[in-house]
Amino acid sequence: MAKTESTFKNMVLSLTLISLGASACLGFVYELTKEPIALSVLNKKLDAIRQVVPEFTNNPNEEMYRLPTGEGDSLDIYPAKKDGQIVGYAVSTYSKTAFSGNISLMAGFKPDGTILNIKVLEQKETPGLGTKMTEHGFKDQFNNKNPAQFHLKVKKDGGQVDAITAATISSRAFCDAVQRAYNTLQKGGQK
Repeated sequence: MAKTESTFKNMVLSLTLISLGASACLGFVYELTKEPIALSVLNKKLDAIRQVVPEFTNNPNEEMYRLPTGEGDSLDIYPAKKDGQIVGYAVSTYSKTAFSGNISLMAGFKPDGTILNIKVLEQKETPGLGTKMTEHGFKDQFNNKNPAQFHLKVKKDGGQVDAITAATISSRAFCDAVQRAYNTLQKGGQK
């Protein structure tokens, strides 16, 4: 077989053909995995909702609505109903003030605003320190507390929350995210 001459035209043609082949393969894999990934994300969200609100009979994802935070963005609110009655709200909230960037939480509230439970959805805090926000010892101190009477700040800042040892910034961010969810739910009105 004769060797192809190495010219600019041949190099461009070769690179174009290789790029087209690679992009076709990438597109095929994307189409193949798109639905399973979307289903996995939905199941993760529904699992988080189940963990933070009482048992419900509706589909909170279908009844989801957004409320503005007053800070230029909005939060997703998932109403949980049992036999047509509201039993709680799951609020997808966040804070940008964590030590290693953003944290995302799913906070569950009773209709009166009392915190039911909190699930950490995403965090990139320091392993062994800030990551303790995912453990029950820290999260459980928020359960059955109403932010109207329970000051959602760490004790170092005059609040009632026991901070994680050596992870005060992460603890502050956690409190900030829960307070944002509570404030948004109270200001926006519950549906």
